[in-house]
Amino acid sequence: MEIGVFLPIGNNGWLISENAPQYMPTFDLNKEIITKAEKHGFDFALTMIKLRGFGGKTHFWDHNLESFTLMAGLAAVTEKIKIYATAATLTLPPAIMARMAVTIDSISHGRFGVNLVTGWQKPEYDQMGLWPGDEHYSKRYDALSEYAQVLRDLWGTGRSDFKGDYFQMNDCRVSPTPQTDMKIICAGSSDEGLAFAAQYADYAFCLGKGVNTPTAFETNNERLAKAAEKTGRDIESFVLFMVIADETDEAAEAKWQSYRDGVDEEAVAWLGAQGAANAVSKTTNVHQLSAKASAVNINMGTLVGSYEKIASMLDEIAAVPGTGGVLLTFDHFVEGVENFGTRIQPLMKSRQAQKVPA
Repeated sequence: MEIGVFLPIGNNGWLISENAPQYMPTFDLNKEIITKAEKHGFDFALTMIKLRGFGGKTHFWDHNLESFTLMAGLAAVTEKIKIYATAATLTLPPAIMARMAVTIDSISHGRFGVNLVTGWQKPEYDQMGLWPGDEHYSKRYDALSEYAQVLRDLWGTGRSDFKGDYFQMNDCRVSPTPQTDMKIICAGSSDEGLAFAAQYADYAFCLGKGVNTPTAFETNNERLAKAAEKTGRDIESFVLFMVIADETDEAAEAKWQSYRDGVDEEAVAWLGAQGAANAVSKTTNVHQLSAKASAVNINMGTLVGSYEKIASMLDEIAAVPGTGGVLLTFDHFVEGVENFGTRIQPLMKSRQAQKVPA
């Protein structure tokens, strides 16, 4: 099972809480995190793209860097770790994004891949006049399929004459082409998203579920496997979890409770309103993200406990069929990556067979 870090490209990481660490996103912070991750044998790093925040007392995600630019910089200061940037496909024509990706492929010497997102929060795009209308909710994967096909054409042959409903290529050229096969991640868990991933992606990005219920995402892997049966392609999931670890279960649980006690209700309310706007698909991960149950960390799967307990739960995750890796966030990123590398990873049976630093 691969281990990845979900770099904090937005302020305050993934905790919508007044009691959580408050910080701005900077290149230097992300550089420190990714170099520690590489030192400890992490397999990959990924950044999201966020174009408008949630506001509230914590100004949650009101401050963000840009994914491709940041990852280009990080590609230049790393040597082994794989790097993924996220493309907000409503903002970037596919031929331009293809060329941007090839550039970072050159900087990283073949370590780069892309995460394609359709866009689900209207205010992010409407502020720039780029929202295609609310019909986008029902047609977004039709458009993304054409987008991905153009990418595959350009990366594979350097040329595209694709003609579709959303994109029209006229002897479009991109050269050079990538050094290695350019990997695509799809961050959708709706039925439509999984069908897209099974056809065009190499990995499907999904959310873990609940607190200390490490295998609750298993049904998502089963749905992905059924979608892949129809396309005959091999595809695995990357599962998102937050790690809140400490010397003892009690100490870790106290931190988790403190974050929940300090939840930024105004920012969470904004998130809920945006999630409710998509009434088309009830299987999309947006509805999980915006649920009130544990919105303090956007309802991602959460692993809380001692270093030993976290290692054991990660081994359970690794045993779920169809799991290619986990994408981890931390309450304290620099400290969290260091503790993962020195205190958690050495205890993981699923990592002992792999060549990771001691």
